Amino acid sequence: MEAKHDSVLMEEVLEALEIAPSDVVLDATLGGAGHFARILSALGADGVLIGIDADGDAVERAREAYAADRRTDRPVAHIVQDNFRNLNHVLDRLQMGTLDKALFDLGWSGFQIASARGFSFQKDEPLLMTYGEGATSAAEIINSYPEEELADVIYTYGEERFARGIAKSIVAMRSKERILTTATLVEAIKAGTPHWYQNGKIHPATKTFQALRIAANDELGALREGLSAALSRMSPGGRLAVITFHSIEDRIVKGMLRDAVHEGQGTLVSKKPVVPSRAEVLANRRARSAKLRVFERAARTHIISSTTTHAYA
Repeated sequence: MEAKHDSVLMEEVLEALEIAPSDVVLDATLGGAGHFARILSALGADGVLIGIDADGDAVERAREAYAADRRTDRPVAHIVQDNFRNLNHVLDRLQMGTLDKALFDLGWSGFQIASARGFSFQKDEPLLMTYGEGATSAAEIINSYPEEELADVIYTYGEERFARGIAKSIVAMRSKERILTTATLVEAIKAGTPHWYQNGKIHPATKTFQALRIAANDELGALREGLSAALSRMSPGGRLAVITFHSIEDRIVKGMLRDAVHEGQGTLVSKKPVVPSRAEVLANRRARSAKLRVFERAARTHIISSTTTHAYA
């Protein structure tokens, strides 16, 4: 089956960002390049589009989208293979000072599921789960972490209620032979969970796979660093949009944006997150858990302290 990816909340993102033709815009997560292509079409000759992704295939898709834009007045595009946690470094290297608009789409694309890197428990693949080079593979975590640490990873990042049973089962299985494929890991997960749990609405391996993916790529640490950099680089009146897909990352985003509001850096465009329409969810099941939060940088930033308030243009 051919890989396919439908970008989530496309129209809502474009409406929220209010992109002007001359804006400097960041797409921090190129993925399937769907958002990238639409943002590109909204920019003119005076605009700049910066695209980042740790996945080389995603970078190539963005380059193809840019090459397909035949306009004589298309914007400048900088397409970079890197982790968005290094955003400050990327912008400094490009000699870009501030951003007018920025998007972080924290979902993983259908192309990644089809990449044979172990993201899917539906196929038997090498147990990698890495986006780019240099990350720790899921197989390394599974085969080297002590049982208690493995249980903590599965519980903390996957919110898996049977984390201890799964960790125990994994350790028992790896004592006989290293666990190197998704099918073997699924077998261990099933052995560590009750039979009734295996007949629920979601696959019993869903939360464990999520946890290992997050741990292998240090997704939460990268999110904190990347989002902090984007907030610090946002120009007065600029907007930052973030799409989350599970409660752990959404709590981080919600907390960081709330703190930015409390510090006088700006405001939330809406108090509640924007969620996909019923029609979008029916057309794309991956959209069902998506939440879009949008922050607008103040025209003047007021840094609040316990003793005084300073205003900066």
